[in-house]
Amino acid sequence: MLFDKVAVVGLGYIGLPTAAVFAARKKKVIGIDVNVSAVNTINSGNVHIVEPELDIVVRAAVEQGYLRASTVPETADAFLIAVPTPFKEDYHPDLSYIEAASKAIAPYLRPGNLVILESTSPVGATEQMAMWLAQARPDLTFPSSHGQNSDIRIAHCPERVLPGHVLRELISNDRIIGGLTPSCSEAAVQLYKTFTEGQCIVTDARTAEMCKLTENSFRDVNIAFANELSLICDSLGINVWELIRLANHHPRVNILQPGPGVGGHCIAVDPWFIVSSVPEHAKLIRTAREVNDHKPEWVLQKIDAAVGAFLQKNPDKTAATTSIACLGLAFKPDIDDLRESPAMHIATSLATNYPGKLYFVEPYIEKLPASLGAAAKLCDFDMALDQADIIVLLVDHTAFKNVSESRLKGRQIIDTRGVWTS
Repeated sequence: MLFDKVAVVGLGYIGLPTAAVFAARKKKVIGIDVNVSAVNTINSGNVHIVEPELDIVVRAAVEQGYLRASTVPETADAFLIAVPTPFKEDYHPDLSYIEAASKAIAPYLRPGNLVILESTSPVGATEQMAMWLAQARPDLTFPSSHGQNSDIRIAHCPERVLPGHVLRELISNDRIIGGLTPSCSEAAVQLYKTFTEGQCIVTDARTAEMCKLTENSFRDVNIAFANELSLICDSLGINVWELIRLANHHPRVNILQPGPGVGGHCIAVDPWFIVSSVPEHAKLIRTAREVNDHKPEWVLQKIDAAVGAFLQKNPDKTAATTSIACLGLAFKPDIDDLRESPAMHIATSLATNYPGKLYFVEPYIEKLPASLGAAAKLCDFDMALDQADIIVLLVDHTAFKNVSESRLKGRQIIDTRGVWTS
């Protein structure tokens, strides 16, 4: 089976790097996205997201004619769907983006095409996608009705890459391939072998879906242990960073580092997909999510206490004139991704509670999200240190790590990542 042309639907943090690595292997790639600005940026040879070396790969692919972007789908040999899968207010998965993407590409399907769902999804989403496609194209056959001999091959292949290392891990990491039939899996393996140096491990679609959810839930539970430990240590007057360092000297203990919560589109979201499917059994996973979701509120309480302590020492000040600097808004260090970021949750609450003098330092973005209000200021690290009465370190960006003690002297410090207090 030849895959001379690949269509990637969704040109975000996963879709664009995936399109770029296919194009780097001399495949014709059409990237599809509803964001007109992103499409124009890519077609000019630039990128709209921060990811090391991605700009170089995209520029070369565009200049050589292997990659272009569009707001409108077109025919291809393989279609990869890499759109968001958020949850609703009740923590149930929102598949509307997958449904919209499925209906958008359906008119362009031809016999022999392969459709892969890369979006992290609840169990059963790939079958649901196949149903939407089948409803839109009754003239074609699909695995649910024609099995091995269907016109269209369908599989789920979840991404499992680390922001900041996406290009390298797309190539080197093993891939889990979950086809609706063995022939679907075979076609997907052939496609990914275009660039994947890791193993392509075949299973069924439901297991592939659950595998990604399991990986992120495992990490979430372990982070929740560290975050809960930090709350306990704070109440007992113990330095949690020293405690973890000592405990990790045990040969079979490896406690993670606590923080202000858990962010990103995966770990902060995926466990809820399991909980929503089997709430009667997913008790530990639910509790871990609740622990991690509560952590930003605990940080906000610490900030309130710091403001109170500052005002006691400085009676000429008021809450409205107390300046607070928040260092970092991304969900993890050295990236620009704000999705589900606990730092953003904290920042948004501060913008409501302390609208007077707020300084935000985020070296990977050019402007603040509108949710932080007009009074919020995006500034550099030095200005924040000079102006702030209270400094809240939320993200351990490399740029924040090397600061002299004299720059912090006399300030109220809340270090949620243990950068200065460990």
